[in-house]
Amino acid sequence: MPSLPSRRAVILGLGLTSALGALAWANLVHLRWFAIEQLQPTMPALAQSIEAGPDFEGPDASRPQLKVRLKTVAQGFKQPTDLQFVPGLPGVGVLTEKTGAARWLSLSDGAQGLWFNVSVRTASEQGLLGLAFHPKFAENGRFFVHYVDRREGRDLSIVEEWRAPGPDPRAGAPKAARVVFTVEQPYQNHNAGQLLFGPDGMLYVAYGDGGYMGDPHDHGQNLKTALGGMLRLDVDGGVPYAVPKDNPFVATPGALPELWAYGLRNPWRFSFDPKGRLIIADVGQNKWEEVSIAERGDNLGWKVMEGRACYAPETGCDTAGKRAPIYVYGHEEGISITGGYVYTGAAAPALSGRYVFGDFGSGRLWALDLPARAGEEAKVYALGAFGVHPSSFARDEAGEVYLLDFGTGDVLQLVGA
Repeated sequence: MPSLPSRRAVILGLGLTSALGALAWANLVHLRWFAIEQLQPTMPALAQSIEAGPDFEGPDASRPQLKVRLKTVAQGFKQPTDLQFVPGLPGVGVLTEKTGAARWLSLSDGAQGLWFNVSVRTASEQGLLGLAFHPKFAENGRFFVHYVDRREGRDLSIVEEWRAPGPDPRAGAPKAARVVFTVEQPYQNHNAGQLLFGPDGMLYVAYGDGGYMGDPHDHGQNLKTALGGMLRLDVDGGVPYAVPKDNPFVATPGALPELWAYGLRNPWRFSFDPKGRLIIADVGQNKWEEVSIAERGDNLGWKVMEGRACYAPETGCDTAGKRAPIYVYGHEEGISITGGYVYTGAAAPALSGRYVFGDFGSGRLWALDLPARAGEEAKVYALGAFGVHPSSFARDEAGEVYLLDFGTGDVLQLVGA
């Protein structure tokens, strides 16, 4: 029987042959959604490898290895993009699907149901991309969604506030309350799309550089736009929000005051570690995928830099004032990073205190010992390559970490081997 990487290579080759001809303008990273939609019929065969355990090949063969396995805990979803657990309801979460549906699920009994639908554009990397519960959701029923829709002839990334009738999604459907923030998207990719409340109670919103390839509009280094940036909003201080007074660019002439950090290419997923530090996984261009600890006002480098290397120009770029990533890996290991969470649960002791993430294209998973300071290099551990395509990770209130497989629609928990 051929190894998992060999099977994956064959399937990817067959599935992408026709797709690459039709989308010759794009690089492989731009095919992240399209490729898996084409590969979906082959996923059941790949799913068998999950129970067999991971493969360690390439650089993973010589890295320190941590033994974990993936346990299927929920099924029946289509193209999942995010999973957030409901505050105060252990084991109950809401999962978003690319095509605009949000579904509640209960891990204790396997029940699930539709919570709401929102109209979205679904080309390339568009869709319903993220959801965040207000820290006091149990009291106020407020939550926020991030999606892309076409309005008045423009594709817009929309952050919208919704209200639920009660603290349990199983009890009734919510309603949209107001639009919080919009950004016009010039292309159909690099929309990013996650949003998350930080330990400071502020809403953080991630945007990619606007798309195509090579950041043709130079958004990454432009303080006047949200594209290529991480925003920080106070949704309790005004309607629909207030700009926090301690945001780093509120006093910078011409800068967008909502910006918290910039220089990002496509920060598809991000999270906070137990110390409250912002961990961003930024999808790379031609060579490098990266993980960074981003602090107030940081310039993460794109498109002057890709990872730790010069991008524009290719040599001799100005690295002054740019925050270096804590970890990078090349495209021989994967083509599209999916950020995860620091593990604080009990089911996989080997992961305790480590940041877990993976690659959407290769199915490889890793864990990092986060460094004491931003910009320092992190130690990496290989978890192996599984037959999955992780579109997102999730963490429940107990600190357990889950993986969403975009191809099969399964929710998988990381547990000890």
